[in-house]
Amino acid sequence: MWTSESLLSYLIIILLGLVVGYSARLVIEYLTLKKAKQRADEIIVLAKKDIEAQKKEAILEGKDQILKEKRDFEREIRDQRQEVQQLEKRILKKEENLERKIESTEQKESKLDQKEKDLVKKEEDFYQKTIELEHKLESLAGITNQQAKDMIIQRVQNDAELEAQKIVNKIEHETRLKAEKEARRIVITSIQRLAPEVSQEACVSSVSLPNEEMKGRIIGREGRNIRALEVLTGVDIIIDDTPEAIVLSSFDPVRREKARRSIEKLVSDGRIHPARIEEVVNKVSHEIDQNIQEEGEKACFDLGIRGMHQELQKYVGRLKYRYSYGQNILSHSKEVAMICGHLASETGANVAQCIRGGLLHDVGKGVNTEEGDHAQVGAEIAKKYGEDQVIVNSIASHHFDVEPASLEALIVQTGDAISASRPGARRESFNEYIKRLTNLEAIAYDFPGVEKAFAIQAGRELRIIVNNDILDDLEAKKIARDIASRIENEMKYPGQVKVSLIRETRVIEYAR
Repeated sequence: MWTSESLLSYLIIILLGLVVGYSARLVIEYLTLKKAKQRADEIIVLAKKDIEAQKKEAILEGKDQILKEKRDFEREIRDQRQEVQQLEKRILKKEENLERKIESTEQKESKLDQKEKDLVKKEEDFYQKTIELEHKLESLAGITNQQAKDMIIQRVQNDAELEAQKIVNKIEHETRLKAEKEARRIVITSIQRLAPEVSQEACVSSVSLPNEEMKGRIIGREGRNIRALEVLTGVDIIIDDTPEAIVLSSFDPVRREKARRSIEKLVSDGRIHPARIEEVVNKVSHEIDQNIQEEGEKACFDLGIRGMHQELQKYVGRLKYRYSYGQNILSHSKEVAMICGHLASETGANVAQCIRGGLLHDVGKGVNTEEGDHAQVGAEIAKKYGEDQVIVNSIASHHFDVEPASLEALIVQTGDAISASRPGARRESFNEYIKRLTNLEAIAYDFPGVEKAFAIQAGRELRIIVNNDILDDLEAKKIARDIASRIENEMKYPGQVKVSLIRETRVIEYAR
């Protein structure tokens, strides 16, 4: 068993062992650290030596590089100096050449100055001689220098005008051939697609009666019946010696139609007195107003026109009772609308606007007013009821009173001319026909040099014979244009008038 003393001894021994072990460890660590420090010092010394060696080596390399760059720089400076010296030599050489050239130029200038002085002197001598020659020529020719110049200028001007006129005639001829060919194709195609009714209605101005006794009944006791008819219908009733007929006179075709139907109904009914007259006239007026509206709507429906104001349709319907040169205006307007539609489809214009403008172009003729031309009145009506500006311009310009502002307006002009001038479309009285031919010939005789003028082919051609001694070719061409221009401005006629001017030279000799 362990005693307390043995245990104490044992513990002391253990403590001494621990102390000795710890001390030994500290000694070992100290020795190790010292050895490592010595090693580190050695490494540092070696590193410093290496750094010094590298530094010396770098300094040596830098010095070598500096020396190398210095040699290169000195070599470049040497080369540049050589180039500069060569340039200086060239510049010196050029300066010497320039000095020689300047001296040569100065010598040439002095020679030129001398020559210029000689030329000026010669020019003065020539001018003096020219003046002397001009005086001699003037005295020999009997005219002055200015007069001779004017004659030459006038001759050159006449020659230039003649050549210019020849060129213009050639261009006009070629252009006319091309234009006529294309226009003929378009118009013929459009007319071939058109199949209008060409039957014409006559403007009725008389009413047939069953017997002469009916005239007295229409007049009535103390003229009360005829007064009632005239007041209610607005027309003048003329009862003369014409057997079994009375004549209705009024500038308004609608009123005349109302009076005609009213009288026919009264005659067929037999009851003629003021109360019955008022009843019949009111009924007929209502029927005709309704018929006018229906005719306007029917025209728009037949042509495929939509959205037209009802009041404007009434103006179109009124055209049924209007005539111009025997041609019914409503039938003419529908025909123009169809022609315009075909022309528009051929030329690429707006078909709907052309048809609408063609139907409305004469709508002003359905208005009973004396204020302005029917084209102007029609344009104002169309504008009032909301028609497009293209349509308004087409109406206003279809008789060339206003400048056409669109292709559609030109097509409406063309369609109106085709419909009005086609064979069988219009007729005029014999007196108007003779007056038109006389006016055509009178316009031609107003121009100097015209010897004879003949209106032929029903006024479609004016053939003129001029004096060959008074007019030359250029003046004849000008007079033909002036005559055509006056006919366009002063006369109204269907279609076109061809002006044919004849200038010929006739030489007559007799052999005896």
